[in-house]
Parts: sequence; structure tokens; C-alpha cells
Amino acid sequence: MSWPPKTPYLTTDGIVEIYNDENEFMGVALITRKNPPYGLAFPGGFVDVGESIEKAVVREMKEEISLDVEITKLLGVYSNPDRDPRFHTASVVYVCRAYGEAKAADDAKEVIVLSLDELRSKQGELVFDHGEILGDYLKS
Repeated sequence: MSWPPKTPYLTTDGIVEIYNDENEFMGVALITRKNPPYGLAFPGGFVDVGESIEKAVVREMKEEISLDVEITKLLGVYSNPDRDPRFHTASVVYVCRAYGEAKAADDAKEVIVLSLDELRSKQGELVFDHGEILGDYLKS
């Protein structure tokens, strides 16, 4: 084996639960991706060298949906080699809380905020393995 070994790309995704000023649950943010593979997804992206995964998810949420988030829990790690059609990635997925209005930026073409029932109806439309991630979230 050569050194250093080739490893999967490390990514992070956020399931962002959005609340209003009265602390009422408004829904979960999904983005329409600006770059291939196109489609609906949870916001997220690559972890930078020298950055913790927790800092990366907070940064990516700010970059893609323009909201400051608080991590509430770790949902899981998703590492199926076929989860991303471009190359092998491993994603650490967090559930996060945010307040305010989500606005698309960076790699996000559009942000939509969906109720849990609306999310369920979109499960088969999500890119990558985000349908599986959504199923795990809904079970939790």
C-alpha cells in the first residue's frame, strides 16, 4: 500500500429544523442543488483540512441556507461507497436548530422549508442517499 492511503472524501450534512421567534417548529430546510448531481438535498458540503466536522456543518449551513445553526444531535454516519455518483464520500449528518428565514446561497439554487408530512412526500426525490437519511431522521 502506498502512503498516504487514498481515503473517501469527508463531508457533512445538516437536517436543519427551523423555528420562528415564538419557538414554533416551521419545518426542515431542503435545498435545490446548483451543481450536479441536480435535485433536492439536505444542505451540506466538504470538511476542510484543519476543520472539525462540527465547525464544518455550522459553516456549510451558513454558506448554503444563510442561517446560524446549533447542533442538537448526531443523526449518523453514511459511508456507502455508492452514495455519491461522483466519488466515494463519507458524511457525518447532524440535526440542527435555526431561527429565521432560510435564503439560498453558495451551492444552493433554492431553499424550501417543509413540514414533516411534506418531507415524507419528497423522500423518493432526494439525491445521493438523502432519502435514506430522511427515513432515519423521521424514525428518530
